[in-house]
Amino acid sequence: MTGANNLPLITDELTILTDFVPLDGLNIIELGCGSAGLVRSLLKRHSGTRVTALEVDERQHAKNLATPQEGLTFVAAGAQAVPLPDATFDLALMLKSLHHVPLKDMALALSEVARVLHPGGYFYASEPVYAGPMNEVIRLFNEERVVREAAQTALDAALETGMWEQVAERCFDMPVHFDDFVDFEQRMMRPTFADHQLDDAKIAQVRAAFEPHCTATGADFRRPMRVRLLRRTAQA
Repeated sequence: MTGANNLPLITDELTILTDFVPLDGLNIIELGCGSAGLVRSLLKRHSGTRVTALEVDERQHAKNLATPQEGLTFVAAGAQAVPLPDATFDLALMLKSLHHVPLKDMALALSEVARVLHPGGYFYASEPVYAGPMNEVIRLFNEERVVREAAQTALDAALETGMWEQVAERCFDMPVHFDDFVDFEQRMMRPTFADHQLDDAKIAQVRAAFEPHCTATGADFRRPMRVRLLRRTAQA
């Protein structure tokens, strides 16, 4: 597997979350849910739990509404303007989504997370690290160094406000598999939420970087991740 190192390989990030927070019976909000894969699994494993999942991409939100699940409510909204009351939730999740918030709105988004959490509620922020062989391929068409670093800086700044205290942190790798370059192009280069300005020359450049990682069974990478668990203080 491309990019092996000393970090543990975690195939299911829900195991990290359950190590940090008892999940049964919680009222949870996910901001930037995408297809809501983790919370769909969470709801199947933890009784009495409810999830409100926000997504700003209209096409993905429509897909989510087309596949309902008990205990899961979808809302079309961004993290910087959460259309929900104060002190509503026990746990907030941002899974690879904080760096997608516009730079000027990151601080506002984190203050919104604090607003909708109960005092003592938890905020689980999981972000990809700007490193590794898969990142070297992706940066050819989607350079994210600035936004990934800004996400961590925003979390650091949020801790300085007195609204939060950090109670845990963990780094690990997640496996990512692609059947072939066509699979990679569809999933990574042509997402519904972004236009990467692709042309034939750019696609050829990315293909040339991707194909050395391919075997007869596809391409397997390890994506480095960093999770920070924050707790909302009474000052928020």
